[in-house]
Amino acid sequence: MAEQTRAYLTWHDGMRFLARSQSGHGLIVESPGREGHLGPGPMELVLIGLAGCTGIDVVSILQKMREPLEGLDIEIVGDRAPEHPKFYTAVEFVYRVRGRVAREKVERAVELSHSTYCSALASMRPDCKVTSRIEISEE
Repeated sequence: MAEQTRAYLTWHDGMRFLARSQSGHGLIVESPGREGHLGPGPMELVLIGLAGCTGIDVVSILQKMREPLEGLDIEIVGDRAPEHPKFYTAVEFVYRVRGRVAREKVERAVELSHSTYCSALASMRPDCKVTSRIEISEE
C-alpha cells in the first residue's frame, strides 16, 4: 500500500478554515485577499511547503557532510499563471547560508534536494521552472 499523508480542514466562517495536520499541528487557512485574514492562503502554503521541504533536505545533507552550518534562511518567490487555476509557472529559491561552509557542498546539497529528495518539489507541475540562488555569509 502506498504511503499516505492526511490533513483535516473544518470550515469556520467566511473563507476561513481550521486545519489540522496528520501529526496533530494546527493552523488557520484563509483567503489572503480578505480583510483581517488570520492565516496564510493555500498558495502561500504551497510555497512554505516547498521551502520547508528543501530546507530540511539541505540542512540534513550539509550536516551529513559535516559542514559547519550556522544558519539557513530561504526566500521563495512563485510566479503564477494569469488564468485559473493560476498554478505556479516558476519558483525561485534564494538560500541564505551562514557559516564557513564550502560553496560547492551547498550547491551539491541544493541540487540533491531539488533532483532527488524534495517530494514537495517533485509534486509540482513538470512545466514549472525552478531556479535557485545561493548566498553565503561567514558571519
